[in-house]
Amino acid sequence: MTQTEQLKMHNFNAGPSILPKEVFEEASRAVLNFNDTGLSILEIGHRTPLFEAVLQEAISHARELMKLDSDHEVLFLHGGASTQFMQVPMNLLDTNEVAAYTDTDVWGTKAIKEAKLFGHVEVVAGSKDKNYTYLPKGFRVPATAKYLHLTTNNTIYGTQWQDLEAFYAYNVPLVADMSSDILSREIDFNRFDLIYAGAQKNIGAAGVNMVVVNKNILGKTTRQIPTMMDYRNHIANGSMLNTPPVFAIYICMLTLRWLTNNGGVEAIQKKK
Repeated sequence: MTQTEQLKMHNFNAGPSILPKEVFEEASRAVLNFNDTGLSILEIGHRTPLFEAVLQEAISHARELMKLDSDHEVLFLHGGASTQFMQVPMNLLDTNEVAAYTDTDVWGTKAIKEAKLFGHVEVVAGSKDKNYTYLPKGFRVPATAKYLHLTTNNTIYGTQWQDLEAFYAYNVPLVADMSSDILSREIDFNRFDLIYAGAQKNIGAAGVNMVVVNKNILGKTTRQIPTMMDYRNHIANGSMLNTPPVFAIYICMLTLRWLTNNGGVEAIQKKK
């Protein structure tokens, strides 16, 4: 047993969290010599076939693992999940429209604050009264809501929306922050119109955010959206509207590859 193996520590952080050993080993080799190119992954051009192959493999694995249909696009963006708190309503909510939000965790509260900058927000369910230690049931969602936003898992207080079927019945577009439980259980990801997840919880290293968006919900607001904030521009440019976070995406690709090669979401769910 080597000294490194003897000193191996367990990491119980919610994020950045532990990654598979194989991912660390492959990533460490790539820092010195990526795919025997003589170049580091940290210095390869992001608009070269070398990185384009990495990005496309990451997208392909995500699509396979989530069983996505052709309407859903996979993006890898800067800013982490917190940027999505404002990017979601900026793209989906007009000033005179209403969005429904659940306030069942710290992240939901932050998302609500940002959404109020772009339109009306109706908090349809909340658990702030008991410090987010429970999940409310039987709440009403306005039929006119442009979308319903939820945080699927609450790492700080230990609650998770396990029965997502109830949300499908509201018949409004669903938006979910899945940062801390993405790809940990089998669900019908196609039932959601927009999913975002900071990679550092489950699928990679800090520095990139995975967004899965149904392209049919975009382009329906009247506001002018800044170029970098418009999902449509990122879709048209294949997540390379500007210089992408190359290393963080590479770590995601390796982790998603590991998930695919080890039985996918079904196998991971059984290990929970």
